Amino acid sequence: MEKKKTVNLNLKQYGMVFALLMIFIIFYVLTGGTNATPMNMNNLIMQNSYVVILATGMLLCVLTGNVDLGVGSYVALCGAVAAKLIVEQGMGIPVAFLAAILVGTAFGAFNGFFIAYLNIPPFVVTLAGMLIGRGLTYTFLENKTVGPLPDAFVKVGAGFFLTKKVEFGGGTIDLITILIAIAASVLVIFAELKKIRTQQKYGFAMAPAWQTGVKLAVTLLILWFVFFKIASYNGIPIILIIMGVIVGIYHFLASKTVAGRQVYALGGNEKAARLSGINTKKVYFWVYTNMGFLAAIAGIVLAARNASATPKAGDGFELDAIAACYIGGAAASGGIGTIVGAVIGAFVMGILNNGMFLIGLSTDLQKVVKGLVLLGAVTFDVLSGKKKN
Repeated sequence: MEKKKTVNLNLKQYGMVFALLMIFIIFYVLTGGTNATPMNMNNLIMQNSYVVILATGMLLCVLTGNVDLGVGSYVALCGAVAAKLIVEQGMGIPVAFLAAILVGTAFGAFNGFFIAYLNIPPFVVTLAGMLIGRGLTYTFLENKTVGPLPDAFVKVGAGFFLTKKVEFGGGTIDLITILIAIAASVLVIFAELKKIRTQQKYGFAMAPAWQTGVKLAVTLLILWFVFFKIASYNGIPIILIIMGVIVGIYHFLASKTVAGRQVYALGGNEKAARLSGINTKKVYFWVYTNMGFLAAIAGIVLAARNASATPKAGDGFELDAIAACYIGGAAASGGIGTIVGAVIGAFVMGILNNGMFLIGLSTDLQKVVKGLVLLGAVTFDVLSGKKKN
């Protein structure tokens, strides 16, 4: 009986990965393989990098049972601050980056103070933040685009890591990307073996060997497919490295640290968490302050990719970040979800956007499809929760 429960849990946990693959395969057929070209795979990573960064922070907000509606505005404001300081004030790029990060973090702390210490509902506070941030962006930019940005700035969002091209199959391939793919594969296998050894050591229930093998094979297949495609283009985008570092840090924070466990406890039952000695006000404060910090990073990346800052930048990003969390398995009630799941959810949305654009679907219908996918994901989570109860 216990074994069956474990199998179902794993199937739910990794079901979204298979859903992502199915969506990609469907669009592969519909586009005649255009979505799998090296150029498009590179664009897919670059176009969704800021959504992944935002989803990483948003997942922590969702774990508390709430969301942050203002992140799109913070993205626009922070990108505007960096661009304005460089283009019009002549400041250095590091100083402009620091200023943008301070602005985003301050905005997050502003939200955190009202939510944590004045007990104002997060929905209201972040809705106000969305309006304030967008208004300040329009005011700061004087309702105009600021740019172009210098190449060193643009490289952050549109540049590539060191490359070493070699001849391969009638074309060229980046050797450094392949070496990184090998290293990543070794880490994935090592992490899985370590997990198995830990389960055996403490007598935990384990998934069947076939399920572990399928999961590992699919993970490595996706990893090598993506890395081979970008190796056939211009190598690893710098933003992929930034994104990978952020995801890795926050995955460790959420799953391996006391701070992360406190966020899960707060979302599971706030009153019980408070009675157990957790400073819930402090948790709320740092979670929303962190969201502002990551929104600043996303704002810098977006401005770099666009080579300019615009008043409408980041419009609707909060919805994509929230949708990524829920599609990735986070519970609307809080306390359930993973960073990796949010990243998968972000790429599900990204593949949908990219695929629908390639087949020429109108933007109106694209919104309908994304809305249905989000509703379906949350409905599945709610209904599966009822069955367990």
